[in-house]
Amino acid sequence: MSSIKQVIGRLGLAALAATIPVSIMAQTGEVTVEAVLALGIEEREPVDTGSVFPADVGRVWLWMEVTGAEGQTFSHVWSHGENEWTVELRIGADHWRTWSNKSIPPEWTGEWQVGVRDGSGPVLRTVTFTVGSGE
Repeated sequence: MSSIKQVIGRLGLAALAATIPVSIMAQTGEVTVEAVLALGIEEREPVDTGSVFPADVGRVWLWMEVTGAEGQTFSHVWSHGENEWTVELRIGADHWRTWSNKSIPPEWTGEWQVGVRDGSGPVLRTVTFTVGSGE
């Protein structure tokens, strides 16, 4: 039995899922993008990752690691309801880590999205998260 199957068998699928950071991988040609939601960034790495945050979270970060896109400009498009904010991020090397953040007032609970776009405009990935109870 593979080690993953052994872990699932011993801990259960829910326990395994709780140990895996919220991460989305996208591959477009030779460009690879990993995106993770976090409560902060330390030493260019995401900390306190997740997809559900309390209403008083204050700020959420989308950390991104990109390979194969040197010189391109990517965007993080944050959205909540009908509101949308765009942050442009220049990719400075073949292997690049970058991030953006959004200040979130306590009354802006519910479903949020961050679209990751490359320079040509299409959404490569959409990362969703919930602030507060979502009600």
